[in-house]
Amino acid sequence: MDVVARHNVTERGVPDGRPMLFAHGFGCDQHMWRFVAPAFEDRFRVVLFDHVGSGGADPAGHDPERHGSLAGYAQDVLDVCRALDLHDVVFVGHSVSAMMGALAAIEEPERFSHLVMVSPSPRYTDDGDYVGGSRRPTSRTCWSRSTATTWGGRRRWRRWSWATPTGPSLGAEPTASFCRADPAVARRFARVTFTSDNRADLPWCAPPPWCCSAPTT
Repeated sequence: MDVVARHNVTERGVPDGRPMLFAHGFGCDQHMWRFVAPAFEDRFRVVLFDHVGSGGADPAGHDPERHGSLAGYAQDVLDVCRALDLHDVVFVGHSVSAMMGALAAIEEPERFSHLVMVSPSPRYTDDGDYVGGSRRPTSRTCWSRSTATTWGGRRRWRRWSWATPTGPSLGAEPTASFCRADPAVARRFARVTFTSDNRADLPWCAPPPWCCSAPTT
């Protein structure tokens, strides 16, 4: 299967410029970058894509075995880089995609110049003294709700996870993205996201300024 079609890859900006690759997080698609990516199009070759099972990606591209871990998604990142012959890449990863980028860069460091991590976490569930932000029951609830097969169930998932009382449009956007996803794929993606633990991989990432993090505000 053609990688560009599989991941609904789109390119903008300077064709021969330095590549900036944007990767969206769980429950989103490349549309989330529409207010960010244009700011770099006058200097970079901006590349956006959808993870399999998200946005306009080809549903047939999802492999339960391959995509049963973040390593499989990291391979997708590398597939996109290879298909477009990208080098010296500035990788911008949101949420769980931050760790996908880290894993991809660990495997092929020569392809990447910078990792920009937006709201990253090497593990989303608490573990002893480690605070990941969620307790295990909360995480199980998340992927359970992500299996909802009805619009009503998905709206309930939105209210649980994307409550934005002062900006309802912000809640509507991820809901629209999430509702386009296959529920079985969304469930697997949620499970992979909330059971991942990449703390042991972090020492293999180069220190700043190669890698930088943008915390949640």
